Amino acid sequence: MKFHNDSNPGPKLNMTSLIDVVFLLLIFFMVTTTFEKQAKLKIQLPEATEKVNPQAQEQVVISISQKGSIYVNNNELLNSKYDSIANSLKQIIRGDEKPPIVIRADADAAHKHVVTVMDVLADLGFTSVSIATTPSE
Repeated sequence: MKFHNDSNPGPKLNMTSLIDVVFLLLIFFMVTTTFEKQAKLKIQLPEATEKVNPQAQEQVVISISQKGSIYVNNNELLNSKYDSIANSLKQIIRGDEKPPIVIRADADAAHKHVVTVMDVLADLGFTSVSIATTPSE
């Protein structure tokens, strides 16, 4: 049996310490990483005097936060622009069936976001739209 005779004693790189350092960095980042749980959207609804019975039919809830973030059925949209809202609602429409819409806007939300949502709903032909409120005391 003939063994390979290394006649070129050039520099060699020891990879063991490099692998150890990378492994320790990996463990460090795995341990120190925090995973943020998204809390439910907290919206302070405006007050109203009338009480309305909830509808039994499946409804779509559009929530608008104080900062202007828009959520469709608790799924946050990328932005609050007309096209983004329209695309998310078009995915919900099944044929000609258009479910009732409930708009839950924070009492301190900018009026322009509510108007934008209502414009999209009108353009898409939604006729059953209501605004959620809390009963006044």
